[in-house]
Amino acid sequence: MLKKGIESIKNGEFVLVYDNDDRESEVDMIIGAEFVTGIQVAIMRQDAGGLICTCIHPDFCDKLAIPYMTEIMNVAKDKFPVLGKLTPNDIPYDERSSFSIWVNNRKTFTGITDNDRALTISSIAQLCEQGKFDQFGNEFRSPGHVSLLRGANGLIKNRQGHTELSLSLAEIADITPVTVVCEMMDGKTQEARSIENAELYAKEHDLAFVNGNKIIDEYLKNSK
Repeated sequence: MLKKGIESIKNGEFVLVYDNDDRESEVDMIIGAEFVTGIQVAIMRQDAGGLICTCIHPDFCDKLAIPYMTEIMNVAKDKFPVLGKLTPNDIPYDERSSFSIWVNNRKTFTGITDNDRALTISSIAQLCEQGKFDQFGNEFRSPGHVSLLRGANGLIKNRQGHTELSLSLAEIADITPVTVVCEMMDGKTQEARSIENAELYAKEHDLAFVNGNKIIDEYLKNSK
């Protein structure tokens, strides 16, 4: 199924990725950011239901000069002490958060509509692909409605969350390593969608369902 996942993300299609039993134990709907339109945002919003986030390769993040949100909080905590108390040092499934800043493309109106979010997401991928990093502040405003996630340096070599899994899959598929992830939720249980239900959704919509460990193995094999 990894082969289908690689071809799917290369072709601008959704891929469902399960991390593993020892982490979040969640399935995320993933797509390359360069392919996103309002239709894909609507599908993620309606069929997945989690937080729609844009993951950016760490090399791009460095060139954009965007920090982790925790770094911003650390700098600002002397003036706003509550930020020090809010440090996410007790995440049960990870050592740190990948959250960075939230942005809107300056051409959007409210920024939250499917089309507005799609414009923000796809234009981030385009900016990174074209290497126009110095134009980031001209093209985007913050705060906004699209959450940016910083991929860890070395990607899955140092962190194995959906952020790194999706970016690693993008690298394997040789597309711009800017991706979109959205957790698949279950409205009946008010919990994460079960693996079985996610696999059923994948089958019903002819989508690739990939175990994150397969991505890890393939990425590490090719990066030696």
